Parts: sequence; C-alpha cells; structure tokens
Amino acid sequence: MSGVWIFGKNGVARLISYPTRESFEQKEPPFPPGTATAPGARPRVLVYLPANQVIRSYAELELRLGELGWTRYHNSNRPDLLQFHRSDASSHLISLPINFAKLKPLHMYDIVVKNRSFFQVRDSAP
Repeated sequence: MSGVWIFGKNGVARLISYPTRESFEQKEPPFPPGTATAPGARPRVLVYLPANQVIRSYAELELRLGELGWTRYHNSNRPDLLQFHRSDASSHLISLPINFAKLKPLHMYDIVVKNRSFFQVRDSAP
C-alpha cells in the first residue's frame, strides 16, 4: 500500500492513498449524523422493522421504544445520557448520548439486542 499514513489525535492511523492538502485538513467526517464515522467504515442506520422506518431522531426512537414498553429514565447523575428502561423491577437499560448526531453503531446494536425482532442495523443507502 502506497500513500501517507496520518495519525489522528486519538492515536488511530489512516492511510491517504493520493494525498492532497485538503485531505490533511479534513476536520469533519463526511457521513451524516447517527452513522458510523470511522475512516473506511460504512455508514449505518437503525431501522424499526414493523414499519420499515429508518430512525432519524430521538423523538422517533422514543415513540417506537414507548410502543414496546420502554419508558424514559431521568438520571440526574448523568445529564449527558438519554436512558430508557423497561420497568422498575427490570435491569434492562438503554443508555444513549444526549446528542443524536453522536449515536454510534455500538448504541444501535444495544437497542437491537434488547429488542431483537423490532430493530435492525443496516448499511445506509448510498
């Protein structure tokens, strides 16, 4: 592989095959909010299967989770998180970043695992 390896502030290296000045100055990821942003990663979206609906906001997600019995959990110790739980007797908890733009595939898969037949993570349409 030929090109230039660049190390980001987080210590992760990425290969730039045909380097230009602009490629070194790129600061914002080229993917839309709520998708994978790692270099070379395919963007992902969360899909509510019964309606085949791509979830594009927390309002949509909260509506769908509410239909499945999840309620919003207000945790004053963690104002940076949006949390949902099934019931007071249940240990199931979904924790998400307060900003939908920071929703990562890790968070999406957490929702899928706890609601297997209702949600799916898919590659976003090109």
